[in-house]
Amino acid sequence: MLRRTLLAATATLAMTGAAFADGLSMDIVDTAVGAGDFTTLAAALEAAGLVETLKGEGPFTVFAPTDEAFAALPEGTVEGLLEDTDALTAILTYHVVAGKVMSTDLTDGMEATTVNGADVTIMTEGGVTVEGATVTTADIEASNGVIHVIDTVLLPE
Repeated sequence: MLRRTLLAATATLAMTGAAFADGLSMDIVDTAVGAGDFTTLAAALEAAGLVETLKGEGPFTVFAPTDEAFAALPEGTVEGLLEDTDALTAILTYHVVAGKVMSTDLTDGMEATTVNGADVTIMTEGGVTVEGATVTTADIEASNGVIHVIDTVLLPE
């Protein structure tokens, strides 16, 4: 029993180390795609022509809505956005901040300017939120920045 536990622990540590190392060797797009919860985001980035930008040098901070967040939008919204690349680009670039902003860099009431030019307000009391969207997982590091997973698609005004 002890031997099986030790073998399982060793295997888990070996896989965790490899996954962590791979995460830092992959860019933001590849890290998000590899996570499996961002297929809608990946399709939207492709449709808007932003994949190569987010695979670039950066650094970038991406507030990444999950597939579930996109599914919560009113019916037909995602399909409509995929056909309106200007609106789609405006929304997607509203989720990106130039520079690498880790959760330890955040302060309550902090404003950050997004790549689309609009500011987002970040709150840290009672959990981290960005324009009301809850950060469910923070500090997923990539070779060209960081991803913070959010539960809502941010819509600029």
